[in-house]
Amino acid sequence: FSSPCSDPTLERHFRGHRDTVTSVDFSATMKQIATGSADSCVMIWNMKPQSRAYRFDGHKEAVTSVQFSPSGHLVASASRDKSVRLWVPSLKAESTVFKAHTATVRSVSFSGDGQNLVTASDDKTVKVWTVHRQKFLFSLNQHINWVRCARFSPDDRLIVSTSDDKTIKLWDKNSRECIHSFYEYAGYSNHVDFHPSGTCIAAASTDNSVKVWDIRSHKMLQHYQVHSGVVNSLSFHPNGNFLITASSDSTLKILDLLEGKLLYTLHGHQGPATCVAFSKNGEYFASGGNDEQLLVWKTNFDVCDFVDSRGQQVGSSSGPEAPCSHITVSTESAPQNQEPAAEGGLTTTLEHIIGQLDILTQTVSILEERLTLTEDKLKECLENQMELSELLQRRHQD
Repeated sequence: FSSPCSDPTLERHFRGHRDTVTSVDFSATMKQIATGSADSCVMIWNMKPQSRAYRFDGHKEAVTSVQFSPSGHLVASASRDKSVRLWVPSLKAESTVFKAHTATVRSVSFSGDGQNLVTASDDKTVKVWTVHRQKFLFSLNQHINWVRCARFSPDDRLIVSTSDDKTIKLWDKNSRECIHSFYEYAGYSNHVDFHPSGTCIAAASTDNSVKVWDIRSHKMLQHYQVHSGVVNSLSFHPNGNFLITASSDSTLKILDLLEGKLLYTLHGHQGPATCVAFSKNGEYFASGGNDEQLLVWKTNFDVCDFVDSRGQQVGSSSGPEAPCSHITVSTESAPQNQEPAAEGGLTTTLEHIIGQLDILTQTVSILEERLTLTEDKLKECLENQMELSELLQRRHQD
């Protein structure tokens, strides 16, 4: 039987990037992890042991942000080269690219329904795009300095953004109005995200702290001063009870949001820890750092029941020492090193159809891009031919 609520354990580490790992994200199926790096590459790591990784070259400068689409069939990446790319995370490494901003793009993120993208940039704007054809929809323009990060709320009705102007702004997606500004007085936030409930936000700050605000009352709910260095990234556990942070002090910290206290400090990176993300089921989390490493950790504290080899609940843990006795137990999480069981037929079929549509959309975009390139080349060839013809005529006349 697996032990309940034990400490997180380092499961695997991946090496392959040639510079700082700047961003990390799990696919919905947990079979792949995407990373972006200052080495200008996007990498897709396969969780299956002995599976090769895919290296995607395309960006001309550092990759600042990566994220899987909700279906897991696309990966978006943002870069200092001012562009955003959408990749099909397979061996072929096909992608479409669009110039999203007039300066470095700091973050890219999908909406919950997978239809839109939100980008944040050093050009002081937040922009929203359609995933299909990457069509620009609108800009949010009230920040007066670089925008570090932007995210959709779980219901896609709001957008949160954070900037070097020391504000965190909450936007109504439909009216495109800023409905509230939260102020950072001692520093600015590197990263901001919504709690899974959509009722509060957390910000990772350069003043070495993590702040949690209620977006309805606008009050600060919690202020964690647990790091001795800049906090670079954070991620909420899917059940909403935990928050993990990555800091330049080289540690990861796991915070218990219900108890309002520090639960774990994890040492794994040599040098600053730059990014962190929980998997979609909360069973794992991954972290990246200046040491060019991707570390994958088993959470362990999110299942508080004994589970047998088939993932069946056979008893409950008890005792006041269990730090997560309040968590609702999900017996759906698969035991380690086993494939998760297939879900209900309709859900699986719908997810498969959505995934196939994503790939078709992406293929159409790639073909359109290639067609444009072919047309441009044909025009160029015709122009060259006409010039050559005129030159030959002149020579003939001479």
